[in-house]
Amino acid sequence: MAKKGSKHDEPKGPATIQNRRAAFDYKILDTIEAGIVLAGSEVKSIFLGLANLTDSYVRIEKEEAWLYNADIEPYKHTSHFAPGRRRDRKLLLKRREINQLEMKVQGKGLTLVPLKIYFNERGRAKVLIGFGEGKKAHDKRDTIAERETKRQQQRIQRGHRDD
Repeated sequence: MAKKGSKHDEPKGPATIQNRRAAFDYKILDTIEAGIVLAGSEVKSIFLGLANLTDSYVRIEKEEAWLYNADIEPYKHTSHFAPGRRRDRKLLLKRREINQLEMKVQGKGLTLVPLKIYFNERGRAKVLIGFGEGKKAHDKRDTIAERETKRQQQRIQRGHRDD
């Protein structure tokens, strides 16, 4: 039997699903938190980290916010009535917040990008939505160059040389 506090314990908390591609493709100006409507088996899959936000986006239609193209793997212990992997999922926001989102998107030409799905302190699944401004190709090259210089500096500080 393993001791308490052993190194080999599994993580106890739920997983956080991040959209790392969004930070590369968009310059994130502001964020907002929204609830999400999920089926029970989808909540279990997200808790285990079996979701992907890479190609997903948020759109406002008929005064409702929707999350499109989010890939949530079916929970393997569920029956054959599992919901679709990439189905559209409604986001829970107040009417005032939806109107603000719509005005920012239309007025400034911003894109609504889901940045991460996580569980708050109360155990509710939340989506962090970012207002993104698309990066140009040269901006992406600058991001790559900055990342490479940071890696070089870390290597030098650790005492490794890259010849």
